[in-house]
Amino acid sequence: MALVLLEKSDGIATITLNRPDAMNALSHDLRTEFFDACQDISNDPTMRAVIVTGAGERAFTAGLDLKELGKQGLGAATDQNPARNPCRALESLSIPVIGAINGVAITGGFELALACDIRIASTNARFADTHARVGVIPGWGLSQKLSRFIGLSRACELSFTGQFLGAETACDWGLVNHLYEPRELMPKARALAMDMISVDPDFLKAYKQLIFDGYDRSFKEAMALEKQTTDAWNENVTAESVEQQRLKVVERGRTLKN
Repeated sequence: MALVLLEKSDGIATITLNRPDAMNALSHDLRTEFFDACQDISNDPTMRAVIVTGAGERAFTAGLDLKELGKQGLGAATDQNPARNPCRALESLSIPVIGAINGVAITGGFELALACDIRIASTNARFADTHARVGVIPGWGLSQKLSRFIGLSRACELSFTGQFLGAETACDWGLVNHLYEPRELMPKARALAMDMISVDPDFLKAYKQLIFDGYDRSFKEAMALEKQTTDAWNENVTAESVEQQRLKVVERGRTLKN
């Protein structure tokens, strides 16, 4: 049985973690298949957006397979090689990544959710950072990303206690953008992806890179980066192309109203 399912349709790739009986835990073999899926997407110029989710309704993923770690050691918890670190594999993609969080996202699973560009969730979703409970410092980014997404005090509370964060509170805190009933989650994720791929693909890649490169810098440095990127990109934009895009926006608005 494939541990990771990859489906491609209409420019959208869907990666499904497929160990539902094990809460979609990130075993070594699953992480290898996940990397292969990301590589497949990266090498396919027809793919314009990615959705990541878990099989079933119980778990997005419960994180690293603790039984496996007990036998193989903790190397996986700090490994930065994308072939073994699914967060780095996702972050290497130049196209938008939507996390459709269908159930619990625990510890390494929480880290994988944070590696997605955009998160939407079902009402079944719950998040927990249990690193403190197992005595392992996170190595895939959670200790730095979480406080940036929800604020330092809230991040400290979650990480110091290992308590679960419910879907509604996660949405209120801005960790996820939208909540849906379980049956609606994937259709909504696909609709969001379809909206994104209606944008010029080269523009979208450049815009994503600008946003994330700037996020890693001070505000002053990020503003300088925006100026540099804007000057390089916009010198190739003509008045005619802007008008063509404006007409497309108008027509799309009419279509949505109907």
